[in-house]
Amino acid sequence: MFIEPSVRRSGAHDRKGQLEVICGSMFSGKTEELIRRLNRAKIARLKVEIFKPKIDTRYHEEEVVSHNENSIRSTPVDFAEDILLLSGNCDVVGIDEVQFFDDRIVSVVTQLANQGKRVIMAGLDMDFEGQPFEPMPKLMAVAEYVSKVHAICMKCGDLAAFSLRLSDSKQKVMLGEHSIYEARCRKCFFEDKR
Repeated sequence: MFIEPSVRRSGAHDRKGQLEVICGSMFSGKTEELIRRLNRAKIARLKVEIFKPKIDTRYHEEEVVSHNENSIRSTPVDFAEDILLLSGNCDVVGIDEVQFFDDRIVSVVTQLANQGKRVIMAGLDMDFEGQPFEPMPKLMAVAEYVSKVHAICMKCGDLAAFSLRLSDSKQKVMLGEHSIYEARCRKCFFEDKR
């Protein structure tokens, strides 16, 4: 379990920024963990801003929503740079589905952390082919904290780290839920991927 670092009330010039990445497969609880951390920051009376890519409209256009239907208000953005412009004087920045941004997201979140903000990001670490999903590897490399969460293999019941696409589409980004993706352990993923 992730234990948040101590939050000290201090002036803006004393705040230490940091990057946190929550990664894993589809249905592993990434968004649920992001929402949990952001709600705890709100309880601590910190100013929180939450962002998501505008293309992700699966559950709601303006809210980050987990598969368990927990939600938190967010601002949909087209480009990573929009987050810099809209984060203002907040203490904590949350970003869901961070893998849908291009590599510029790495410099954006680094700038936010260098400004003293706590930045919490959630996203897929691998694509539907079991390959690293850029820009996640770069984000994990520069983050102070990386939490990998696991789903349950929908075939054998073991821990799952892979997202199996059930359609034949080779399109890199394909939004979907249970009808398009299933969580798989390594063995079942590579057996079914053939």
